[in-house]
Amino acid sequence: MPASRLSALAAALMFVAPAVLADAPTASEIRDVVKEALETFNTPGMAVGIVKDGEVVHLMGYGVRDIYSKEKVDADTLFRIASTTKAFTSSALAILVDEGKLSWDDKVIDHLPDFRMFDPWVTREFTVRDLLVHNSGLGSGAGDLMLWPEPSGFSRDEIIKNLRHLKPVTSFRSSYAYDNLLYIVAGEVVKSVSGMSWEDFVQNRILGPLGMGCYSGDVPDSALANVATPHGMMDGKLVTIPRNAIGGKATVSAAAGGMVCNVRGMSTWMLTQLRGGEGPNGVRVFSEDRRDEMWASYTILPVSKSMREKDDTHFRTYGLAWRKADVHGHEVISHTGTLSGMQAYLTLVPELDLGLIVLNNGSNYGARTAVTNTIIKAYMDQPEHDWVKDYHDAQLAYRARVAEEEEVSTKGSGQMFLSLEAYMGTYRDAWLGEATVMKDGDGLRFSSRKSVQLTGMLEPYEQNTFIVRWDNRMMGADAYVRFETDFDGNAVGITMRPVSPDTDFSFDFQDLDFKRVE
Repeated sequence: MPASRLSALAAALMFVAPAVLADAPTASEIRDVVKEALETFNTPGMAVGIVKDGEVVHLMGYGVRDIYSKEKVDADTLFRIASTTKAFTSSALAILVDEGKLSWDDKVIDHLPDFRMFDPWVTREFTVRDLLVHNSGLGSGAGDLMLWPEPSGFSRDEIIKNLRHLKPVTSFRSSYAYDNLLYIVAGEVVKSVSGMSWEDFVQNRILGPLGMGCYSGDVPDSALANVATPHGMMDGKLVTIPRNAIGGKATVSAAAGGMVCNVRGMSTWMLTQLRGGEGPNGVRVFSEDRRDEMWASYTILPVSKSMREKDDTHFRTYGLAWRKADVHGHEVISHTGTLSGMQAYLTLVPELDLGLIVLNNGSNYGARTAVTNTIIKAYMDQPEHDWVKDYHDAQLAYRARVAEEEEVSTKGSGQMFLSLEAYMGTYRDAWLGEATVMKDGDGLRFSSRKSVQLTGMLEPYEQNTFIVRWDNRMMGADAYVRFETDFDGNAVGITMRPVSPDTDFSFDFQDLDFKRVE
């Protein structure tokens, strides 16, 4: 090509509308996007911590801990960090691997002889690594009703015993499906190998040595003076969610999502991860080899069209309690944590020596995601973008679709095949246990014996199907209750499924199969 044409082409390219590249965000810019996110996504408070090049460069609280007390969030406010706890469980196992007391490829039954999956072959082959990588063959959130909604009536021993009743939906190690119960098992492996409970091991071998000021088990009274209250929307109004409040006591779900921490402590944790297991105080809790194993890819995750378009993502995988993806050419290690009223988002970009932790006390994921994207992409020198508006618009469109689907799906005639008395009785599921259907006024009430929050009135829907409207309206998980009948027309069983497609996957009603108890 002639030089003149090359020059003309170069000049033309120079004048293609240039994108405005972002710089590392300033404190005022972070404050502004957090303020906008809190207002847009109905979230009372948030704390943000950033580490860069081995130093804490931002540590700040925004908004309020509680909408009634109006006390401010600060860098030491404790939040429930939900599933970002899982990395502490894998790290506890990594410490035992470092000490030669455990191998990732050890069979689980060698440490927990009572461990059983539905398939005997899977039971024999199930390794410690398999507990952590979400490819067990179970469906997403299988058995989570034994953990949530809290308080749970199940012990960890009962949860492990009941795993054998959960039927797989795919073959072993063939596909990704998020799991919580197997992290409970992993916590019990820590106990079996170390002789210490999961809570004590994590506190004494990780949190204490690093000086994190966080809690894997009971929270002392002295720390309860600065805790965030969980919040969510109900009937268009922001309210508190008492069932997920920080009460000071360890939960049965601790190893899967029960830790309590603040952004100061989590910033120490991010520095420890980026330094290959050595804390900023010089204390090494696990080796760099183990850190690399935890960050390695084991299970393939899907990549959505949105991820390809917004993040230039080509792959996503799951490691040992960490997600990994490429984002604009950078390897990103991350994990989220989600409970009703409490949200967390931890992001590490090793090539930039960058870490970000976002904790908030609302139920809308848009707040944490918009703030995370704004900050991380600024460090990646990506064009400026209004992530708050982006996620808000997407949520409005999604909710409109869901509302339309719900309006259609919940329109029943209310005409039932049998009398209300014919449905009354006691029913038993192999893993959730007993539930009763009893008369309450002019209607029927469904009550689970072990999962005490699962109590509500049965609204006649159609034929042999009711809709259970849970007494706790903050659960947002009403479900169809379909009675199975025998050839004589007698009610002999119950199956269930969520009413709304927006129901959290941990409400795994579809995994229940109640049989009538005479």
